[in-house]
Amino acid sequence: MSEPKDAHASGGTSQALLYDANVPTPTHAERAHTLAAAIGTGTLCTLDPRGYPYGSFVTYALHEGCPVFVISEMAEHTRNLRGDARASLLVVEPGEGDPLARARATLVGLARVVDGAARTAALASMVAVHPNAARYAGFGDFHVWTIATEAIRYIGGYGRMSWVDAADFQRATPDPLAPHAAHILAHMNADHGAAMIDYCRAFSKATDTTSATMTGVDRYGFELSATTADGPRPIRLAFSRPLSTPDEVRSELVAMVKKARLTA
Repeated sequence: MSEPKDAHASGGTSQALLYDANVPTPTHAERAHTLAAAIGTGTLCTLDPRGYPYGSFVTYALHEGCPVFVISEMAEHTRNLRGDARASLLVVEPGEGDPLARARATLVGLARVVDGAARTAALASMVAVHPNAARYAGFGDFHVWTIATEAIRYIGGYGRMSWVDAADFQRATPDPLAPHAAHILAHMNADHGAAMIDYCRAFSKATDTTSATMTGVDRYGFELSATTADGPRPIRLAFSRPLSTPDEVRSELVAMVKKARLTA
């Protein structure tokens, strides 16, 4: 059986992976849920009376795996939902550089008003993310809505995409390291360049790495861009167990660099 390939850098040419393809990696359901739980704003897409897609900017929160909104009866998107419950919510990862290289998720389903005890719980989730929603919810023309998500389209950038089952999305939990990832990456790239070279040389096939940048981190492991004789190549390495805090990551990375240097 041939090795897995990656199309990276040099003109999109397929190359053999330089790391174990079976290294633990977040599922698309976990990635999509992490993204949707973190952002809090998105594009609500509804169908207007003429049947045209209509996009509007909204704030939202996730409640029991579904997005919830506090929206006015005067809003165009609310009028659209009253006429046709089909809707979707597009959520996009912020950042700089190529926007098409960033993650996004589209949650598709039927929208409905949330009433009774369910409204109280859904509103609490919304207020926890957007405190101003408590004030809007007190106005007579505002209601709490949800999209009963039926499917999710996840795109994690170039070459990483799939449809995610709604049940898998709801069972997934946001990555606990997501709020800390940017700080971890900045610290590693600013202060520990030598350690990242050691990781690549010791724990992957990129033994000729001359420099490396950490490009991602999650509960299961981390990703690097290694500079090799063939140009920049992606590397993914696993933690010894799923991690939940920056302190756990720090201890794990220290242990890994010690092991890498003993191996060398």
